Amino acid sequence: MDVILGYPSSPGAFRVAQRIGFQGIQVQLGRGAPGRLELSGNLKQKEILDASREYNIPITSTFLDVLLRDCLQSNPDGRMWVKEAIRATKALGAGMVELAFFFNCELKAADLDVLVNILQELAPGAERDGVILGVENTLSAADNMRLLDRVGSNAVKIWYDIGNSTNMGHFDVPAEIRALGKERICQIHIKDQVLLGTGKVDVKGAIQAMHDIGYDGWCVFETAASAADRSGDAEKNLKVFRQIEASTL
Repeated sequence: MDVILGYPSSPGAFRVAQRIGFQGIQVQLGRGAPGRLELSGNLKQKEILDASREYNIPITSTFLDVLLRDCLQSNPDGRMWVKEAIRATKALGAGMVELAFFFNCELKAADLDVLVNILQELAPGAERDGVILGVENTLSAADNMRLLDRVGSNAVKIWYDIGNSTNMGHFDVPAEIRALGKERICQIHIKDQVLLGTGKVDVKGAIQAMHDIGYDGWCVFETAASAADRSGDAEKNLKVFRQIEASTL
C-alpha cells in the first residue's frame, strides 16, 4: 500500500517500491474536496499513471479510505463514494477497489441485509466498468460466503486480511482461505506485528493455503512501520515474506 511507504495517493510510492523490490502498489484514493476523491481528477490520475509506467510498477488496486469515515452500510454518501471510486479505479487501470469495514464502520451480522441491497445496487456499474468491489471485514469466511451468494455478482468478492482475521476475528486463517477458495478472494492483505513472523499471524500457513487453492493474485502489504523508517521496515518485511514463501515450495 502506498500509505505504508509514507506516500498516500502519491507518485512517490512507485519510486520507493522499485528501490525496495516490490512488484506493485495499491493506491489510496484519498479524501479530497467535498464530493470528490483526491484521485478523481485527471491531472492527479496522470501523475500516478506516469509514475507507474516510469518505474514499471503496476497498480494492483485502489483503496477507498473515505469509507472508514462514511460507512457504506449506514451513510448515504458511501454509495456516492463507491461510484466515484469505480470511475477512478477504471481510469487508473487497477481493476479492483478495496471497500473496508473497520473501526466505527465495522460490519456486523445485523448489517448484512442492508449491505446486500447496497452491493446489489452498485454491482452492475462495477461490472460495466470491469472493476471488482473487494469487501474487507472481520466476519467469518462462512458469513462472507453467504454475503457473496446473496449479492450474486462476480463484481463483488472478498478482500482477505490475514492480520485482521487473526487478531480481530480470531479465526483459523489457513482454514478460512481454503474455505473461501480462489474464486471468492480478490486480493489478500499481509500483516502481522511491525515485522512479519513476530506476532500471532500464521504467515506460513496462510501462504501454504494460498498455494493449495491456486491463488495467483496479489499479496498486498499492509504491514505496520515505524515513523522513523517506513521504507526500511517494508524492505525487511518483504525479505521475511519471501523467505517464508520459499519454505512452502
